[in-house]
Amino acid sequence: PIEARLDCPILTPAGDGKSASPISRRLPSAPAQRRLRRRSRQIAHQEEVICPRCSARPGGGGAAATAAMEKGGEADGGRPEYSIIVPTYNERLNVALIVYLIFKHLPDAKFEIIIVDDGSPDGTQDIVKQLQQVYGEDRVLLRARPRKLGLGTAYMHGLKHASGEFVVIMDADLSHHPKYLPSFIRKQKETGADIVTGTRYVSNGGVHGWNLMRKLTSRGANVLAQTLLQPGASDLTGSFRLYKRSVLEDVISSCVSKGYVFQMEMIVRATRKGYHIEEVPITFVDRVFGISKLGGSEIVGYLKGLVYLLLTT
Repeated sequence: PIEARLDCPILTPAGDGKSASPISRRLPSAPAQRRLRRRSRQIAHQEEVICPRCSARPGGGGAAATAAMEKGGEADGGRPEYSIIVPTYNERLNVALIVYLIFKHLPDAKFEIIIVDDGSPDGTQDIVKQLQQVYGEDRVLLRARPRKLGLGTAYMHGLKHASGEFVVIMDADLSHHPKYLPSFIRKQKETGADIVTGTRYVSNGGVHGWNLMRKLTSRGANVLAQTLLQPGASDLTGSFRLYKRSVLEDVISSCVSKGYVFQMEMIVRATRKGYHIEEVPITFVDRVFGISKLGGSEIVGYLKGLVYLLLTT
């Protein structure tokens, strides 16, 4: 499990805080470790998160990740098939884990990870630069912006630098577990779908780590949108999706929303354009580290966006 590897020099802090790497010096010690122990159980099918630099690898998990990294690099040859865009803001405690898990769960895929960081003051970009030294700058791309400019524009910025035929968008906070990526890819290949979206609201899907109020808020927002917009997808507010690149370029160019309502507009406009959408059940796990960026202003923005889409689509 994650908590079993708290001695990794990259993913976790050193004991005395003096000889740690630049990444580990920025990580809190005891409080963060206690939180990690509490919340790691929420990640379905616990992962053995081991930094590929560590020499002590019980069970060979780290060696497997390193082999996957090398194999993927050799398989690329030219351009990757999948570009995975991960927007970040103050995600220094999560970004190393999400990158490791992507490599672990896509051992045979040709992909690149594009980190779009909005000027995080917590040192997220420094961690990404360390990850580039481990995995290679051609596999982990840092495409930073000077400040927070919105989720929708983050995807647009990442798309400008994407090389793959398919584009995956996902969060950096481990709420979107990379173990579902093979299911997304398989579903797209089987159905030829233009968009594959993760959903919490079908059989075998769900959420973990939310209180009752947040569950009711999310469910209510989706029910309201389903009733008014008839979008053709069960989970409008989720942001774990795979797009054909050409489809994403088309849909994103017609969207005007910012923030979390952007996800809803993407699916609604894709439906109106007649694109084929498929769904994969996922379990959404509340973030392991950091603070949720969903607040009252985003809820108000969601309601305004809902009215806007009702009147314009």
